[in-house]
Amino acid sequence: MKNPGTGHTPIGSARPLFPEVGVVAFVPEEWGGAWLSRHQVLTRLAEYFRVVWAEPARSWRELVLGGGKPVNRSHRSETFPEGFSLYQPERWFPQFDRPAWLASWTAVERARRAEALLRRRGCKIVIYYLWRPSFDHVLESGSYDLSCYHIVDEYSFSATELPLTDREIQLIKGVDQVFIHSPALMERKGHFNPHTLFVPNGVDYRAFATHQEEPADLRAISHPRIGYIGVIKSQLDLRLLLELATRHVEWSFVFVGPKNSLGTEAPLVKELSQLSNVHFLGHKPIEIACTYPQHMDVCLLPYKTNDYTKYIYPLKLHEYLAGGKPIVGTPIRSLLDFSHVIKLANTPEEWSRAISESLALNGASSDQIHMRRNIAKQVDWGTLVHGIASSICERLGPTYTEQFAAIQLEAL
Repeated sequence: MKNPGTGHTPIGSARPLFPEVGVVAFVPEEWGGAWLSRHQVLTRLAEYFRVVWAEPARSWRELVLGGGKPVNRSHRSETFPEGFSLYQPERWFPQFDRPAWLASWTAVERARRAEALLRRRGCKIVIYYLWRPSFDHVLESGSYDLSCYHIVDEYSFSATELPLTDREIQLIKGVDQVFIHSPALMERKGHFNPHTLFVPNGVDYRAFATHQEEPADLRAISHPRIGYIGVIKSQLDLRLLLELATRHVEWSFVFVGPKNSLGTEAPLVKELSQLSNVHFLGHKPIEIACTYPQHMDVCLLPYKTNDYTKYIYPLKLHEYLAGGKPIVGTPIRSLLDFSHVIKLANTPEEWSRAISESLALNGASSDQIHMRRNIAKQVDWGTLVHGIASSICERLGPTYTEQFAAIQLEAL
């Protein structure tokens, strides 16, 4: 499907609601990686505007010296939503970090190439949508009509030691629209730009709430199943998980997701994998991964408590809630507002007790299950992206605001 001559993948021809408006999304990942919140947002945003996912360029070091981790594109099919397309920078056009003028020029030139895909498809208005502060060079092109910045992380990693950089503050102040995805990030960065919208991580509610047949690789794993669905990474409290799994041999601990960025924590994962009651099932495509929480007895959000996790908003929170299952998590900032529907624990003893209590309730009453699902339903990705599209139309001016309002009335 890839057309090597143009550096992009053409998609279907159906028209979005506003086909004359195009969005170039500058993202830090190649398309074929694990399914993240920006995949959820941008594929749905293509229902409103034409969207180009602009992949990052490989560094010149990788081009000249080789190396670099190849992306496993088997994680995602090459069937894209209508109105959505992919820009893959040519291999001979790598990223340079310095000198500054060259870094800026290459970033701007790639932005213009991605933008050209939209112009060729009839877009009269182009929006630059940044997902990292380091992509701010593209704004020097001056050829776009509107700019957005979507904040999903704290890039300084410490609220106490490393302040917000002047560069990111200027970016937040300078763009037309800001989206922020966690309460702590909103408190830290939400006051710089009056056009800032809180957009938490959401859920494909229908996919996660609709009962599905038990996956084949789960059938042989005995109950009670204590499950985690997501990337296995260093932000998880792997030492806690090891202690729990060692202490409770009567529980089956099930991990569904790829292992990534483990660093010095890798030996802990190896120790975990050697326990007979621990099961690593590997990466699953999103259309299959949504079936796993339904067949767990308790779902986990076992994060470390540190400056980084203070700012995160777990993607799997509402996915678990949509399944109606009991949840036990670390009391990080984004989970505190949900303490009425999930159990929070710090020490191994508290975790043991919280999981045991959840198992004893056997999923709790139908009212509690309904409450969990109702919370998840309110943040369905379709609803959240509708809000993003609405805010973009407001920034585009009265004509688009009125057209968007008319579309809403027609949908009623």
